[in-house]
Amino acid sequence: MAAAVTGVVPRSPAFRAGIKSGDVLVSVNGHEINDVLDYMFYCAEDRLALVLERDGESFEKVVIKSEYDELGLEFQSFLMDSKRSCSNKCIFCFIDQMPKGMRETLYFKDDDARLSFLQGNYVTLTNLTDRDIDRICEMRLNINVSVHTTEPELRCMMMNNRFAGDKLRYLKRIADSGLMMNCQIVCCPGINDGAHLERSLSDLAALMPNIQSVAVVPVGVTKFREGLYPLRPFTPEEAGDVIDIIESKAAECLEKWDTRMCFPADEFYLLAGRKLPEAEFYEDYPQYENGVGLLRSLYDEVMQALEDADTDIPPRTVTLATGTAAEAFHRELARIIMERIPRLKINVVGIVNHFFGETITVAGLVTAGDMIDQLRGRELGDELLIPRVMLKADEPVFLDDLTVSDVERELGIHIRASRNDGFEYLDAVMGIEI
Repeated sequence: MAAAVTGVVPRSPAFRAGIKSGDVLVSVNGHEINDVLDYMFYCAEDRLALVLERDGESFEKVVIKSEYDELGLEFQSFLMDSKRSCSNKCIFCFIDQMPKGMRETLYFKDDDARLSFLQGNYVTLTNLTDRDIDRICEMRLNINVSVHTTEPELRCMMMNNRFAGDKLRYLKRIADSGLMMNCQIVCCPGINDGAHLERSLSDLAALMPNIQSVAVVPVGVTKFREGLYPLRPFTPEEAGDVIDIIESKAAECLEKWDTRMCFPADEFYLLAGRKLPEAEFYEDYPQYENGVGLLRSLYDEVMQALEDADTDIPPRTVTLATGTAAEAFHRELARIIMERIPRLKINVVGIVNHFFGETITVAGLVTAGDMIDQLRGRELGDELLIPRVMLKADEPVFLDDLTVSDVERELGIHIRASRNDGFEYLDAVMGIEI
């Protein structure tokens, strides 16, 4: 396979070598270029012998550059190849339980090991081959793995893939090569919790120190499960049992390896009605992007920001909209802020998720339609605050394709979205422009 060049960065090594848009990159230092990983790995050297094609004719170029400097070639897609889609039919897959008619990109099931290395995505290993694993080990690519269970038969059942159990052997191969892995377990009540979860955590602990962290997150269950495997959310008691199992194994790992290794998602603490652990429990927050320690980090940062905050501000009233799971957390945070800044009034509203179903309680799945319906006619104050996770990563668009401007028009109020950052959070409620 070869990759067509769609652009050349001006003044780059490739530009100086006379490579042009439309040329086809065939190999680098004798290595065939199949995708972005080949390109990045083999182009890291300071001397590159390139084989290219132009108008059907093969030619060679030698490029001398500083080691790790960019060669300067651009390609049609980031991966220089199409994304690899998931070959599983997991019983807990959130995409399978979404309503029809949403934007097409939301239905794509990604399971691409290249994106695991480049962007932190999680992969199941089921569409990888021994050769793929060899390449991962050769290129020294730390990846993130969706494990779910280490029992082969149970994994096959949960993922509806007869190869899913056999692919678990790749975990040891990757660990034996010295690479590090972050892992996740989507926990389903009555299926891979209890003794099954204990075994999975023990099996992963046996691969230490090459397991950097394990996040255990609760299954999300929408109202669109007709014809799918029967699943239900965790009860508060069951959520507490999961926390106990994880915290027990974490204590063992801490004593043996000086790291807890495994962490429950914040949702489990909210479901169980338990107090969040202190910051030291989360160590360096290795599973922050997986919803582990987000609330503790936010709380501590807000407390830190309050220490230096100028409390002499004009009277201000804001409404903060969030998911119902974290509503009580934000109410307590608002209470502390208002005690410190008496001229500030913060109204917290947990938006009930009618779009996906009331069992979905996280802020990141709140839609504009639900927010409009539940906030219309209410006194919202000077500004409406929302978590940034409600919006598409690169656009001010909600999951139901309504925009921030749409909601502002419907509710007649300005909206400010803030990241899960305590300083930005406090600036938002105080009306400080960043």
